[in-house]
Amino acid sequence: MRLSAPSGECTAASLLVLDVIGGDQMGHRGSLLPVPDPFDETLPPRPSSVAVARALVRELLTSAGRDDLLDDAVLLVSEIVTNALIHAGSPIGVRGEVGPHGVRVEVSDASPHHPTPRDYASTAGTGRGLALVVDLVDDWGVTAADVGKTVWFELGRKGASEPTDDTSGPKERRGDDASFAAPNAPSTVKPGRRDEPVHVELLMMPLLLHEAWREHAETLLREYLLASLDLTQGLTEGGGPISPEGVVEDPIRVHADATDAIALLEEQVPVAHIDMEPDKLMAQASESDITVPRLWVEVPLTSVPHFDTLERALDHALVLAESGRIMAPRTQPEVRAFRRWVCRQVRGQTAGRAAVAWSIERETMRPSAAPMANDELTHIANSTESLLAADDRNQVVAVSESAGRLLGYDSTEQLVGQRLVAIIPPRFHQAHIAGFTLHLLVGRSPLLGREVEVPALRRDGTEVSVRLEVVSRSARDGTALFVSRIRPVGP
Repeated sequence: MRLSAPSGECTAASLLVLDVIGGDQMGHRGSLLPVPDPFDETLPPRPSSVAVARALVRELLTSAGRDDLLDDAVLLVSEIVTNALIHAGSPIGVRGEVGPHGVRVEVSDASPHHPTPRDYASTAGTGRGLALVVDLVDDWGVTAADVGKTVWFELGRKGASEPTDDTSGPKERRGDDASFAAPNAPSTVKPGRRDEPVHVELLMMPLLLHEAWREHAETLLREYLLASLDLTQGLTEGGGPISPEGVVEDPIRVHADATDAIALLEEQVPVAHIDMEPDKLMAQASESDITVPRLWVEVPLTSVPHFDTLERALDHALVLAESGRIMAPRTQPEVRAFRRWVCRQVRGQTAGRAAVAWSIERETMRPSAAPMANDELTHIANSTESLLAADDRNQVVAVSESAGRLLGYDSTEQLVGQRLVAIIPPRFHQAHIAGFTLHLLVGRSPLLGREVEVPALRRDGTEVSVRLEVVSRSARDGTALFVSRIRPVGP
């Protein structure tokens, strides 16, 4: 259809016609632009594919004259393609089209795991991507496929009528679907898993410790991936993943396989719902409330080797972290022990061995290293108040004499160097380790800065109720220092 108007002007009638046939086809300068053809490309699982996807979206919107959507769409496709790259490690399908009311972009990969919104603290170093998608898009969702999934988003159609659902095609889980926005999926394997699963029995499954381990593992794997990619030509020189056969592995493939193992557990392990209000926290955090006596999880046969990859990658990453080659929060020994237990339960039960219940290994109770003395710690040790200080290794580094006496120690030297679990009743060990780990990772701190009544374990094994207030400080070397003021309950 060709439109004409008197030279130098545009009549009201022609403006109306333009609006009826699709005003969104108008460029930002007011010229009528043709609707560009959709693009549909398959990109390799390489970092360069993120830039290619951005270029495809940029070209599509520029051709359509929709510069108003350009910045948000490019940012969103970068985030979603990056997630597909590092979590699936498979070829990535990217499709985009412009319609009367905006743009729709779809990103497909071979991973069956759907993106999961999470409630991260403001200090967390992760978890921003999905929140960004939710904030910017008009709508988004996930379509399950026989193999993998498609994540899609739409921009530029606010105010338009909702399209009717097409019941003939695959079901889409929309971004505003309450079931999709829930922090955890049901305890079933996601669509897209066609192989026969192994049923793994996890006895005395520690729910809070699992949550803390998952957060730490994801953080560590992300830093490990970046370090491995940065060492492209020097992977065999101590920087990259090495297979058991001594072969240098693709860092993206290693990351995708390891996160597949983590996601399988996350989808099936229930969440320990604990009220973070300090007055209610202790009542709900005892071992009986945060441990499942028996939990069955399904692991597809193709994913069983991924637990070996996860264990190997995290061991290597911890070596790099301890040498200062990558940045990562301190790891509690119980967190490492939990990971070893989970991976070995999957491997062992697949081979026909019996399930072994989780228990905190005895060696994890030992102190990690002798604390270093400095003026700040000396001031705490000489205080007339009942003070106790711990470092980011969860280790007692200073105790005043009155605090030592309250906890039943003849000398403060008997307590300095011990881990904090030495003064915490065993039924609260899991909650303490998980809470300490999550504080270092994502800033979760329900008990910091508030005085609460808690039971403390004395040296002779008896318990005493104390009023405890913990404040966080930065030591002179930049590490975290946790100083507790302790006083007995009662007169």
